[in-house]
Amino acid sequence: MCSDTILSSIKDSTLVEKRRSQIIAGALTLFKDKGFHRTTTREIAKESGFSIGTLYEYIRTKEDVLFLVYEAINDHVYKHLEKVIGSKEPSIQNLIYIIDSYYRLMDEMQDEVIILYQEVKSLQTNVKGIVLKKEREMVIMLKEAIMTCVSGTLVEEEIELIANNIFVQGHMWGFRRWMLHRKFTIDMYIEMQTNFVLQSLGIKDY
Repeated sequence: MCSDTILSSIKDSTLVEKRRSQIIAGALTLFKDKGFHRTTTREIAKESGFSIGTLYEYIRTKEDVLFLVYEAINDHVYKHLEKVIGSKEPSIQNLIYIIDSYYRLMDEMQDEVIILYQEVKSLQTNVKGIVLKKEREMVIMLKEAIMTCVSGTLVEEEIELIANNIFVQGHMWGFRRWMLHRKFTIDMYIEMQTNFVLQSLGIKDY
């Protein structure tokens, strides 16, 4: 995690991590319900379980809280991908498992995904690059997983585009849920999206 980017007046790193975990949990609850802009720092402090004065010992601005939330969401997804990609020997079935597991995680994190898309414009310029770098790293993980699981005639750029598609289509289940959930279950969505991926990779039998 890159939370060292956010300054704190507290020198105890263990305490900083603990308190910021409380801040993230409280902020997520409020952001899901009210959005970032309608949430006040006083409300974040109350939801986190301490005073506004204590809150400002661990962050400087409300935008700092938003960055911590982004960082926590992306870190959770990153660790999940890292675990599932490395859990089995490379194969087509393993690639299917990776896609399935990632989409099911996105199903569980629909509200978090909406926060990612709605509030990215509110991130400060100096931390937005950190957030985007973590997303690029996850796409690279997916790309490398595809390349190790599949042998074919596709060039690296094509595989990278497919990896981006997988990444964003996982998010789409959340930010387009108002439409998709009317016609598709998560199982239907995963099956169809997986088929699209395999077809784009030239895989017919699996």
